[in-house]
Amino acid sequence: MRWTLKPKPSEKKVKLLAETLKVEDFVATLLVQRSIETYEEARQFFRPTLEDLHNPFLMKDMDKAVERIELAIKNQENILVFGDYDVDGTTAVSLVSSYLKMEYPNVSTYIPDRYDEGYGISFKGIDFADDNGFSLIIALDCGIKSIDHVAYAKERNIDFIICDHHRPGNSLPEAVAVLDPKRDDCTYPYDELCGCGIGFKLIQALGENRNQTIEDLTPYLDLVATAIAADIVPMTGENRILAYFGLQVINSDPRPGIKALIHQIKKKTLDITDVVFVIAPRINAAGRIKHGIHAVELLTEFDFEQAQQFASEIEAYNSERKDLDKQITKEALGQIIENNEEKRFTSVVFQEDWHKGVIGIVASRLIETYYRPTLVFTKSGDKYAASARSVKGFDVYNALEACSEHLEQFGGHMYAAGMTLLEENYLAFKEAFEKEVERTIHPDMLTPEISIDAEINLTDITPKLTRILKQFEPFGPQNMTPVFLTKNVNDTGYAQKLGADEEHLKLFVRQNNSDGMAAIGFGLGNKMELTANKKPFEAVYCIDENEWNGKTSVQLRLKDIK
Repeated sequence: MRWTLKPKPSEKKVKLLAETLKVEDFVATLLVQRSIETYEEARQFFRPTLEDLHNPFLMKDMDKAVERIELAIKNQENILVFGDYDVDGTTAVSLVSSYLKMEYPNVSTYIPDRYDEGYGISFKGIDFADDNGFSLIIALDCGIKSIDHVAYAKERNIDFIICDHHRPGNSLPEAVAVLDPKRDDCTYPYDELCGCGIGFKLIQALGENRNQTIEDLTPYLDLVATAIAADIVPMTGENRILAYFGLQVINSDPRPGIKALIHQIKKKTLDITDVVFVIAPRINAAGRIKHGIHAVELLTEFDFEQAQQFASEIEAYNSERKDLDKQITKEALGQIIENNEEKRFTSVVFQEDWHKGVIGIVASRLIETYYRPTLVFTKSGDKYAASARSVKGFDVYNALEACSEHLEQFGGHMYAAGMTLLEENYLAFKEAFEKEVERTIHPDMLTPEISIDAEINLTDITPKLTRILKQFEPFGPQNMTPVFLTKNVNDTGYAQKLGADEEHLKLFVRQNNSDGMAAIGFGLGNKMELTANKKPFEAVYCIDENEWNGKTSVQLRLKDIK
C-alpha cells in the first residue's frame, strides 16, 4: 500500500471557513479538500434540499422527450421502457415504467438477455416492439452509441427517446430525443448523473408538466439512491441530494421490493455502504444468473408477500453468483501464474465456459491480487466478450479506444467497460492492450494508494467530531469517507486475529496517555506482529461506529498499519 497525504489546502481558506462555520480547523480542511469553501456551499453539503435540484428542462432535448411521451399517451400508443440488465438499468426501467403506469396502462418493460442479446439496445428488442405494436421506446442507461439500432427502428415506424449517461461517440443516434448531459451540445449544469438519475429527471420534467411537486416524486428516490450507489458515480451535486433523500426513503418507507430485500438482511438502518454491498448485488444477481426482468418484477411489485417471494428467488441467484465468482477467480489466478504473467502491466484472461454474468466481479477480484487494469473474457455466441476494470487514476476506456481496431464494439467509463471481439483477434488485442497500458500508465498507479485526508491524534476523536463526520454522509467518489493517520500508536496487549482463516485483526489502541480505543482491521491479520510487545506503529483508519448488544461505541476501522 502507498500512503499519500493529501496536500494541505490554503490556510487562509481553512481559517475563514472554520470561523464561519464555528468548527475545528481540520474539519474545515476536510471541507475545503471537497471544494466546499463558503457558508452556502457548506449549507448545500450538510443540509441538502430537493429545491437545489436543477430544472430538468435545462437538459438538451428534454422538451422534445416530454412532448413525445405526452403525444403517445394522447394517441393511446404502446410505450416500451427498455433498459440494461444491471442495477442502474433495472432501477431506471422500474422507475420510469411505474411512474407512467400510475396514469397510463399501455406501458411495458423490456430488459435484454445478457447472453442472447448482450449489452444495450438489441435488434431482437426492436423486433419484439415491432411485433407487439409498440411505437415508442424509451431507452434507459444505454443507447448513446446505438445509431444502427435507432435507424432500424425508424424503418419500422418506432420512435426512440434515449436516456443515457455514457460518453457519446462522434455522432448521435437519430432519436426523437437524446438525453445525455455528456453530449457536447448539452449545457445541463451537472453531467455525472447515472442512468436512473437521467430517468428521474425525465419524470421530474413530466411531473412539472402535470403540476406535480418534487415531493410527489420522492417515493421514487429509493430506486435512484440504489443506482447511484451501485454505479459508483461521484457523490457530488445532484447525486448527493438524490442519494441523501433516497436513503431516507429506503430507511423509512421503501417500495415493497426493496423492503423485502432489507427484510432478509435484518438490519435496522442502511447506509450507502449497505446499499452498495447488500442491496445492489442482489438486484444485479437476477441479470447475472437468470434474467434482469426478475429485478424489474421485484422493484415494481406492490404486494409485499409477492415481493418477498421474488426476493427469496433473487437471494438464491445471489448465492449461485457467489459460488461462481469464487470458482472463476481461482481459475483465473491459476491461469495468470501458469502463463507466467504476474509481472505484466495488465491481466487479460480467457476461458470459454466462464459465466458471462460474473466476469465483471471476477475482474475486480483479480485486481485485489494483481493491482493493474484487468480484462476477463468468455465465449459469447461466436465472439469473445469481456468486462474491464481499472485501477485508481487509469482510464481503461481510453486504452480500449486506442486498441479499437481489434474490437467489434466497446463502451463504458474510466473504470469499467465492456467489449466484444472476434476469436482470431484475441491475442493481437491482448498484446496491443498490454503495450498501450505499459506506454500510458504511471508506475505509481500499479500500487494501491491510500489517500489520507489529515494527520490527527487519538484525543482529537471526540463525540462532536464523530457527529460532524456522520453529516458528511452519504459517501462516494469525490466525497469518500475521511481517512486519518495517527503516529506513535500502541496496542494495549489485547491484539487478536479474527475470522475462520484468522485474516482480520482486532486491537485496543492507545496513543501516549490517551484513553484506549477499539480498532478492527479487515484483511490485516498478517500484520499482527507489528503490534506485538506494545511496539509503536502508525495507523491509517476511518472513524467508525460499532453497534453491539444495543450499545454504540466509536472504533477505528483500520486500512493499514506500518
